[in-house]
Amino acid sequence: MAIVLGPNQYGKAENRLVTVSRNGSVHTIKDLTVSTSLRGDLADTHLTGDNAKVLATDTQKNTVYAFAKEAPVGEIEDFALRLGRHFVSSQEAITGARVLIDEHGWERIDGHDHSFVRGSDEKRTTAVTIDGEQAWVVSGVRDLVVLKSTGSEFHGYPKDPYTTLKETNDRILATSVTARWRYVGTDVDWAKSFTEIRSIMLKTFADKHSLSLQQTLYAMGEAVLNTRPEVAEVRLSMPNKHHFLVDLSPFGLENDNEVFYAADRPYGLIEGSVLRDDAPDAGQAWSTLPTF
Repeated sequence: MAIVLGPNQYGKAENRLVTVSRNGSVHTIKDLTVSTSLRGDLADTHLTGDNAKVLATDTQKNTVYAFAKEAPVGEIEDFALRLGRHFVSSQEAITGARVLIDEHGWERIDGHDHSFVRGSDEKRTTAVTIDGEQAWVVSGVRDLVVLKSTGSEFHGYPKDPYTTLKETNDRILATSVTARWRYVGTDVDWAKSFTEIRSIMLKTFADKHSLSLQQTLYAMGEAVLNTRPEVAEVRLSMPNKHHFLVDLSPFGLENDNEVFYAADRPYGLIEGSVLRDDAPDAGQAWSTLPTF
């Protein structure tokens, strides 16, 4: 029996980066969490401890900050592409790079040029993979919390001796959306694409009369693909943030879908992908990313 080294990579995880762009008294901030990882001819460091081909993770961190100074960060997809291509082109032993970026949103306080408020935990995301001359971009959103107070049903499911859930024709539907979409190429107006995809998903969630969260998930992915030709595939993870009707009968009160208990766990977790049947091969787009 032989023991061999399998796939491997290394990098600097969760570098926190905040930049301030000043145009007179008007400031703009970018608040990012950047993770880099590199792969290539790295057997020596694992097998013998020879680090001659290892670009230190501290150097990767410093590169993130230096690149943020040398040119505007811009859209997170462009920043990730610049970083990934730099690592592959500047290090002979490195043949591939993965750059993950979360962008934390801040909104300008009305009437103030340099004061901001964090509106929610929602994050814009991107994952850029470089392999030689090829590049793949998977962008998305995480922690996008949505709720509709009607327009959702759930019934017709199998019943067995352990079933206690009651069927309903009117329920609260709430979820925290994690969505990732794979782009066909890299010639994309990233900001416009993100804004419109997010808007499409929100509109579909609100408009679609839902018979199941699975049906809503598919409808959201389908709507994106029907309107955004630059997208090849959408993957969604949507936990069902349950709201259970409180039994007020012990108090002599009726509860006409007005008072609910919001349960944080356990929760149903609905996940799925929607893609074009002629979508180009995903290559390494999803490698080292969660399935959904």
